[in-house]
Formats: sequence, C-alpha cells, structure tokens
Amino acid sequence: MPVFGVTRRSLQFTFLFVSIFVVTSLASAEPRIPASLKDVQLSFAPVVEQAAPAVVNVYATRRVKARRPSLFNDRFFEEFFGKSFGDNFGQRERLENSLGSGVIVSAEGIVVTNNHVISGAEAFKVVLSDRREFSAELLLADERTDLAVLKILDAEEQFPALPFRNSDTVSVGDFVLAIGNPFGVGQTVTNGIVSALARTSVGVTDFQSFIQTDAPINPGNSGGALVTMDGRLLGVNTAIYTRSGGSVGIGFAIPSNMVQQVVDAALSDGRIVRPWAGVELQKVSQSLAQTLGLAKPVGALIVKLHPNSPFRKAGIKSGDVVATFNGKEILEPENFRYRLAVAGVGARATIGYLRQGNRKTASVKLVSPPDTPPRNETTLTGQHIFNAVKVSNLNPAVVEEMGQTFKLSLEEKGVIILSVDKRTRAARVGLRPGDIILAINRTEIKNVAGLVGLLEKPSEQWNLELRRAGRIIRTSIR
Repeated sequence: MPVFGVTRRSLQFTFLFVSIFVVTSLASAEPRIPASLKDVQLSFAPVVEQAAPAVVNVYATRRVKARRPSLFNDRFFEEFFGKSFGDNFGQRERLENSLGSGVIVSAEGIVVTNNHVISGAEAFKVVLSDRREFSAELLLADERTDLAVLKILDAEEQFPALPFRNSDTVSVGDFVLAIGNPFGVGQTVTNGIVSALARTSVGVTDFQSFIQTDAPINPGNSGGALVTMDGRLLGVNTAIYTRSGGSVGIGFAIPSNMVQQVVDAALSDGRIVRPWAGVELQKVSQSLAQTLGLAKPVGALIVKLHPNSPFRKAGIKSGDVVATFNGKEILEPENFRYRLAVAGVGARATIGYLRQGNRKTASVKLVSPPDTPPRNETTLTGQHIFNAVKVSNLNPAVVEEMGQTFKLSLEEKGVIILSVDKRTRAARVGLRPGDIILAINRTEIKNVAGLVGLLEKPSEQWNLELRRAGRIIRTSIR
C-alpha cells in the first residue's frame, strides 16, 4: 500500500506538470504534429485534429424475427405437428440496429470496420464526426479477419482519410491513440502505448497476430482507429480482455498490414485469395525444443507437407522448424500464418529454417490454394435426411478456408457440409457445418456426385459415418 500511495502522488504531480506546460506552450505556438517525445508531452491535440475526422460511426440495420407464441414451443404440440409447424404463425419482423466505429481509408469514401459490427445487416449508415449521415454499401466482408469494407454512397465530395502505417515499423512502447465511439456516447479519444506485438491468444480471427495496447478501448470502439503519433492508421480496434465489460487496459487491434490487404481486395474484384503453404505446423514446446536440439522453444515445426506444397518444392521437409519469414521472427505457428497471409499470392518469400540444428534458407514462390477437384457445391433436395443441406467436395482451397474453424487435416478428402438450414430435420438430428460425410449405409462417400446418387435410393434407415473436428461419429437415423 505505501508503494501505491507514492505512485499516486507522483502521477498527480506529472499530470499537473503537463497541464501547466501545455498552457504556456499553446499560448506561444501554433499546433503541429509531434515530431519527438518532447513534442508529445505538449499535447496530442494536433494528431487528434488530423486523425479524428476520418473516424466515423457505423450503424448496421438487420431484420430479426420475433419469437413465435409459446403454444408452438410446447413439447407436446411439437410431438404431433413437428418443430417447424408454427414457424409462419404469429411471427413478426422487427428492425435491429447495431453501432460500431469505422475508419475512412480513402478520400472516395471507403470505410473499414469490423465484420462483427455489420454481420447479417441489410442496410448501413455512416455518420461523420461533423454529424452528417450517409448511406453506405457493403463491398466486402471477411469473417476470417473480422474485417469489412463499406463505401459511402451518393456523395461527390472528398472525405478526410487516414493513410496506413506499416505495422511492422512500430515498437513496443510507442505512443498510440484509440479513436472510436465507446458505449455510443460520441467520438472519444484515449491514449496509451503499444503494449505488445504479435499477440496470438485472442481467438477472434483465423490470423492471430494482434497489436496489444493499454489505450482504453470499450464496447462501441469496435472498428475504430489505433493511430500513431504521425497521424497514420496502425490498426483497427477489435477486442478487449475484460471481466466486467469495460476496459482494463488490455485491448487488441488488427494490424494495418492485414487491414490494407482486405481493403485492396475490396477495391479490386472483391475476392480475397491468400497464399497457401500446404503445411501442417506444430508449436515448439520446451521439451520438443530439447529433443530437436534448439536453444529456445520458438518457431513452427513442420509436421506434414501436402504433395503439391510450394514449401516442399523449395526443399523444406517434415521435421524442419521455420524460424523466420522474410526476416521476421516466427515464435509459433500463428505468426507464420499471419506472415503468409499478408505476404500475398505471387510474392516470393525468404524462409529461414532449422534442420537438425543447422540454419538454412529457402526462397518460396507463394501460390493460391489449388481448387481441384472442383467443389461442385450443391444444395441437396429430396425425401431424405440431407434435404436442404449444402455440401461441397473437399480440396486444398476448401480446407484452407474452413480448416481453422473446423480443424480439418491437411489432405482431407471427400464431402463436407457447408450449411444446414436450422428449420430442417438435418439440423434437429445434429448435422453441422464442417461435418465430413465419410459413409452412408456402409457405402463410402468420395464426392458430391456419389452422395447425390446414393440419396436417390430410398432407405428406411440412414446409417451415417461422419468426421467432426477429427472425431469419428456413427449414428443411425430412421
């Protein structure tokens, strides 16, 4: 307690000193962008003046159905008429609005925000810092990065925009500002430092490499800007660690290099195609490091390579440990996946790796995941358990897109369930997206065509064999 008391007194003194210094300085000089630590001690105001107009509020409107009357939810009623009987009785649609923040990254009105802010919405509105409102359209939504890109409509003016800062050029300890609309109270600016880089245990996107900051971030800040002292966009604020719902000084932002890749894709053809490594990786633990003769437990151990992997073609083998990617240290598999994703298809990457304690390098041409055999995406129909279930053939591209979420192995083959209508019998018996259909009535399912042909044969009982997150499930359904 005595130490805490001293800390409080010294902090109060520091704040008082800064306040006095600001007043005397502003009286004798025009505001300007801070160029040194001494300048930063004066005021953040010039940075805020430059960056804040580019940070906006994003309103997303979605239609939701009100719950049906309790009569239709009665267990005995469902026993006689089925769970879906009352779906169209007494249901009312209502509009639901969600609020988040966004950042204008192009003078033409291109806005980036979080995907979870706009997910499922039909209409979008962008409100500028000067309170003007504009309708917007969705250009791209990427669930894997939790990013979305909007375009402001019906506006002929040039908008204030934040330029991107290369997120690889910042260091732990650098000052940053977080700008957004927490709790809907209005645009708010908080300050802090970069607390850590390449955080991987956040769990909100497929590519775990977040910038951690102690700048207070609260609900409503999602999609807002993390800004450097030169007035550039360092990241998009996305998540916080909290037990109370409010900020405890542990916030996370998606790095600007990833954000820029998604924005570029939205402005080209609206598709995101990321490089494919064709490798299965494992984290290097302390015991594994000792077994491999490594000085410390860092890197990504290559467990398996796909026959067509570009890393295999470059001479990298199973058992090698990836240590660097284009000169950036790889501490664990998540770092590798992030570096691969932001490198871009068509680029050539320099990979540093360890083989039996010896350091080696390889130049790898980064390619898109092979989309063969054809997916043949099909929504099944008929008097069978798979009615209204959407399926696809598995190939490296499908595994790349869905593998992280559903724990698919590198060389997964067969037929995978893409979606299941919640109102159908398939959903009620427990079929889920990500399930791989291995066999039906003891007949192996190799592709969608074979599945369709088998389902055309009537059956009183369906004996299913599925693989779900690596686990085999066998069930019989009448």
